Amino acid sequence: MAFLGTAVRRVASCRPALSPLCRSATTSRRYSSSSEPTTEKSVPYENVLKVEGGSGPTKPLPKSAEAVVIGGGSLGCQTVYHLAKMGMTNVVLLERDRLTAGTTWHTAGLLWQLRPSDVEVELLAHTRQVISHDLEQETGLETGWIQNGGLFIASNKQRLDEYKRLMSLGKVYGIESHVLSPAETKDLYPLMNVDDLYGTLYVPKDGTMDPAGTCTTLSRAATARGATVIENCPVTGIQVSTDDMGVKRVKAVETFHGTIQTPVVVNCAGVWATKLGEMAGVKVPLIAMHHAYVVTERIEGIQNMPNVRDHDASVYLRLQGDALSVGGYEQNPVFWDKVSDKFAFSLFDLDWDVFMQHIEGAINRVPALEQTGIKSTVCGPESFTADHKPLMGEAPEVRGFFLGCGFNSAGMMLGGGCGRELAHWIIHGRPEKDMYGYDIRRFHHSLTDNNKWIRERSHESYAKNYSVVFPFDEPLASRNMRTDPFHKVLLGHHITPPLIHFLTVLTEQGCVFQERHGWERPGWFNQDGAAPVLDYDWYGAYDISKNQNYKYNELLGKEYTFDYPPHHHVIKNECLTCRHGVSVFDMSYFGKFYLTGPDAKKAADWLFSADVNKIPGSTVYTCMLNKRGGSEADLTVSRLEAGTANLPLAPEANGDAYYLAIGGGVAEHNWNHIKTVLQDEAFNCQLTDYSEDMGMISIQGPKSREVLQEILDTDLSNEAFAFSTHKVCNAAGHKVRAMRLSFVGELGWELHIPKDSCVPVYQAVMAAGAKHSIINAGYRAIDSLSIEKGYRHWHADLRPDDTPLEAGLAFTCKMKSTIPFLGRASLEKQKAEGLRRRIVCFTIDEKVPMFGLEAIFRNGVPVGHLRRSDYGFFIDKQIGYGYIRNPDGGVVNADFIKSGKFALERMGVVYEAKPHLKSPFDPSNNRVKGIYPDNYHNVYKANAQ
Repeated sequence: MAFLGTAVRRVASCRPALSPLCRSATTSRRYSSSSEPTTEKSVPYENVLKVEGGSGPTKPLPKSAEAVVIGGGSLGCQTVYHLAKMGMTNVVLLERDRLTAGTTWHTAGLLWQLRPSDVEVELLAHTRQVISHDLEQETGLETGWIQNGGLFIASNKQRLDEYKRLMSLGKVYGIESHVLSPAETKDLYPLMNVDDLYGTLYVPKDGTMDPAGTCTTLSRAATARGATVIENCPVTGIQVSTDDMGVKRVKAVETFHGTIQTPVVVNCAGVWATKLGEMAGVKVPLIAMHHAYVVTERIEGIQNMPNVRDHDASVYLRLQGDALSVGGYEQNPVFWDKVSDKFAFSLFDLDWDVFMQHIEGAINRVPALEQTGIKSTVCGPESFTADHKPLMGEAPEVRGFFLGCGFNSAGMMLGGGCGRELAHWIIHGRPEKDMYGYDIRRFHHSLTDNNKWIRERSHESYAKNYSVVFPFDEPLASRNMRTDPFHKVLLGHHITPPLIHFLTVLTEQGCVFQERHGWERPGWFNQDGAAPVLDYDWYGAYDISKNQNYKYNELLGKEYTFDYPPHHHVIKNECLTCRHGVSVFDMSYFGKFYLTGPDAKKAADWLFSADVNKIPGSTVYTCMLNKRGGSEADLTVSRLEAGTANLPLAPEANGDAYYLAIGGGVAEHNWNHIKTVLQDEAFNCQLTDYSEDMGMISIQGPKSREVLQEILDTDLSNEAFAFSTHKVCNAAGHKVRAMRLSFVGELGWELHIPKDSCVPVYQAVMAAGAKHSIINAGYRAIDSLSIEKGYRHWHADLRPDDTPLEAGLAFTCKMKSTIPFLGRASLEKQKAEGLRRRIVCFTIDEKVPMFGLEAIFRNGVPVGHLRRSDYGFFIDKQIGYGYIRNPDGGVVNADFIKSGKFALERMGVVYEAKPHLKSPFDPSNNRVKGIYPDNYHNVYKANAQ
């Protein structure tokens, strides 16, 4: 028997073999592993799960099914259970071996209720409800749920601030949690070393799940409702057919023992999900890694202690009877490249060189572990993804092929909530909750089969799993995958000599880029020169040298705070220059689609909530909805004149044609939503993507007209070029599409420019703007300016579970017309019944930073939380937007808002807040119309001096 303390010392020295369970000291750290698993191990749950028996299917295969779920782990069992519970009784679960045989059987089974995401908190709450209550009520069987509580360890102020944010969010959902001092923590957990603690967060109703008990009970409950669970039945193929419209659809599932005809396949195969996807021609961007924990011998006094997560040490301590399981996330995980189809109830040898950092952290936290023996090691495969979030939803390549995989070792705790949402997705076409963060369509199709991107991003997400979740975090892995024509110019490189005097600001301020959807987009402009993003250094793992003097990473590090970031004044300057003068925003990463064809008008009427069939030359801001009236997107739609092709500025169109400009971070989601609707409604029209073929700059501010009038060959007066219209014109000799629009609340135009013309047009804008002190500004400024104006950000203020009525966007819906559109019936019903929730703007007088998730109180009762918050530099106040409910279940109207006393809770501190029914900035929309006070420029000039 090896003691943990001895293990640390031996590995730290010359690393001889520790015990029969440990790998030899001569084995080096591996970047990749092709080793076969060690099949016999002393591991938890083995006696319960490893059933000897025949090699054939445990039940006969039906000829057909409404849906076939593949994979008998946590997600597969939860999905088939929820499908059956929702009424789909002719559903089959196929497991190639026995239930939980792949990765679920060896999971730690922890459930933590608080996460920095409202949706995840709700998903976890449902899992807990199913495991701790519903299944036992339905079946009379215990699942093995143990409610021993959870304890989050903070070794510094920032970590405790993060926990306080979680505590405030938890109040909205009724989750009990307590911030404890080191002394209080010691009273709760006497064996813990608290000398280096800053504080802890204690959640009494967290707990532990038993994989065997849970999946067995789920299987029985699903079977009782008519589902069929078949073990020992590997899938050998997925049949896909192509319909009359050229759309690929699932047809059948093939096995050695027969074929099941089905329109729906659900890929819950975990580590093996990529291979299953290949059978249907579906890309599944996940990767397999070794993930490990050790189980200690008995520890006196550990009984009934809460589970512990010491994020700063990257280690967790799970109570296991009178012992502990110790595991965590390292910076040099071992990849499993050659995934074996024969792997079942099997484990790898533990790489002690990799794992030992967790032992060191565990001993520091619970010193008694130094003299505690190791009973067993558990090192199995887990699937990990590029952003440490699951892969869910219908695959873009094949209709009827759904994903429920890539759960990053959190399949047990997320399984209940995700199983329910996936079942709803399959039956009703969309989930109930906002699942965009898990939807496979969040990734651009150019990335999902890019092995470099998958591997690097998955590694970084694994290594940072226990890092503090800061508001302005950016990835370092797989950057510069998609860059626009302005990229090098904005970075401060490759400026042509004649422009140096115009672009002094660029050489002094290098662009600090953000990554969205693979694109590099401007975040803000650093005053100390260029800060390029370098190739990924794997955080120094695998004997790869870390990047030295990495300016971009250093700037990010300074931004990692829950206070106002150190570059707050830079964002302020970008914002106020836009408000008082003129700024240029590079928005090239936007999605740019054309909708054309014989049924284009029918499609536009059905797809878009607003009436976009105005006269050619009009541009309309609109939403796209789902059947429940939820907002799948917001975008601008420009009606084009029929004519011959002038690509990329205009497609060939004999009839109606529309130009769609969509936020770049959600372009893939929008593309697939539109394609799905076109297919479902059998519209005869085409959707084409010109996102990579055009750049886009937005010139905004009171002086934008003066700047652009010098380079555009068209009259920019209000009479000649009204707000929300567009024209093709010449800009410094280059054809562009100019649109009079604003996402910041100022007079301004967007220029949509063919790729080869981008740099010369940009240079002409900067030259014309030099005498007006034009500057470049980034998306951090857009975030501030847009929230100040009250403009919505999709997937922040506006999500698929928010209707336009709730979001204050009723004006985007053609309710006064008789034109049918997707979601209209739901909106009419909601309007008749009254809103039970709605978005509200709040301001506070104190200058304290908020970023979203802060709790909203009305008369001392929690009624919601902020979705988004930022500082409004023009009104000089912190602004937040959040949806509120009536705690009595009644209607939320203007009187309900006006009659309440509101407060926002940030990290446990409550601040009085003022609600606003309209934006506190320019509520009359004068500025976007170009209406400024007569003395505006004189006042601005005086203030500037």
